[in-house]
Amino acid sequence: MFSFFRKKPAPVPVAESPAVAAPPVAVAAPAIASPAEVQETVLVVDVPRRSWMDKLRQGLRKTGSSIAQVFTGTQIDDALYEELEAALLMADAGVKATEFLLADLKRRVKEAKATEPSAVRGLLVQALTDLLKPLEKPLTVGEHSPTVMMVVGVNGAGKTTSIGKLTRHFADSGLKVLLAAADTFRAAAREQLAVWADRNQVEIVSQEGGDPSAVTFDAVTAGRARGRDVVIADTAGRLPTQLHLMEELKKIRRVIGKAQADAPHEVLLVVDGNTGQNALSQVKSFDEALGLTGLIVTKLDGTAKGGVLAAIARERPIPVYFIGVGEKLEDLQTFNAAEFAQALLE
Repeated sequence: MFSFFRKKPAPVPVAESPAVAAPPVAVAAPAIASPAEVQETVLVVDVPRRSWMDKLRQGLRKTGSSIAQVFTGTQIDDALYEELEAALLMADAGVKATEFLLADLKRRVKEAKATEPSAVRGLLVQALTDLLKPLEKPLTVGEHSPTVMMVVGVNGAGKTTSIGKLTRHFADSGLKVLLAAADTFRAAAREQLAVWADRNQVEIVSQEGGDPSAVTFDAVTAGRARGRDVVIADTAGRLPTQLHLMEELKKIRRVIGKAQADAPHEVLLVVDGNTGQNALSQVKSFDEALGLTGLIVTKLDGTAKGGVLAAIARERPIPVYFIGVGEKLEDLQTFNAAEFAQALLE
């Protein structure tokens, strides 16, 4: 269960404002915060973070076990680095990220004067954490009224389910949410989103067989008129290779801008962690077409390709707002680089 803590910002210039920090209690890293000039909103997790770490370790076990085997030897030599290179590539870390990590790791080993393979694994945790750190960024809500989010992704990535979970977290925290069922060509998508809207007791704008752009325009306009805090548009699943369909997403983005001049404020891509390097390709394609602001990486539980986050960090470092390791509401959590690296390698 998520809850929000609101407080007035410190009276300092914006340029000097510190990053938003979590309250001084045992909670998760902030997920949603507003800039210093507006009221701060910090999303924290009420459940013990240890429980989440256990789930994360379990979810990344297939990826991490193959890498962990590299450090079972008795010495640090070329063979260890070659095995590590192969393991990282098999985990879909990608060539660029693998080369970067190996070079960084060798430097750290030399500086630390490490002699045991177990020590090398600890240094790799540090190297991976530093590589993934740029992906950590809080999702901002409250600077705009409403905050308009456009959510995209291929069919099967968990897009609509992720929207439902985010809606639940927002609604439970007292934010007024309006959903736009802009996947008008797939009845199941509208019905699924309607179920989430009913479950979370939020409003939904939907039309059977209507134009996706028109539905989105109506939703943003309604969100402004009704004083909603967040408007989330669920769009039809698209493959990056379906150019004519990608053009429709571009049109939706333009139409949102007509309904609210500074919108959309977030363009989120939901990607399936099981797809490995294909996920990286999706990130690149959707970013080039729409200008992504953040990612939600789902289905990391059970995958052997969890290293793709390293590839994303190295080649297209778009913030990862949330990662998912299960179907339950609490299984969608904020991304933390150190936690991810530890769960993967320790």
